[in-house]
Amino acid sequence: MTYSLDLDQYILEHIDVESDILSDLNRQTHLKILRSRMISGHLQGQILKMICRMINPLNVLELGTFTGYSAISMALGLSRNDAHIDTIEINDELQSCILEFFRKAKVENRISLHIGPAIDIIPRLEKKYDLVFIDADKRQYPEYYNLIFEHVNVGGYIIADNILWDGKVVENVAKNDTYTKGILEFNEMIKNDCRVEKVILPVRDGLFLIRKK
Repeated sequence: MTYSLDLDQYILEHIDVESDILSDLNRQTHLKILRSRMISGHLQGQILKMICRMINPLNVLELGTFTGYSAISMALGLSRNDAHIDTIEINDELQSCILEFFRKAKVENRISLHIGPAIDIIPRLEKKYDLVFIDADKRQYPEYYNLIFEHVNVGGYIIADNILWDGKVVENVAKNDTYTKGILEFNEMIKNDCRVEKVILPVRDGLFLIRKK
């Protein structure tokens, strides 16, 4: 099957309709924010929401909030009244935009935003998580994994985004391409980690779905 924009549009037309709030967030991100393609978007947002519906997590951790699309999507999939999301974003210039849309989506009470480097914040989080979504600095994926693993409950899930990295994972890697090297190291770590079950979903730029045994 060959990927095409027509096929992508067909998929979007046959899943739940994007909410007005998320549509506006998507539009504002593309109008005002650099590297707007980093936003999760409708399809991935719906997948994350559905996964939350399926596993019914109490605590969710997200590394890499960006403008908040994925965090809002997951919050909308939380069924438990006491369920909560901790999301970490390194870019403090995005804070006002993130919090504005959390309020617009009426999920501000379900999400705590932490501003700063994830490698500094994760050790301070005194929680166990049922779901962790990794979508931050690709160079640090291996370090993120090592830091969060003990924070994940047995039977809990880790989802890592961008693990196919525009197909660069099967190409020759330039010596100075630290981003691709980080993804490759992470993928090999997961492949060889007998503590987890794993499968790659070839959605968008690739999702690694990992379950802690």
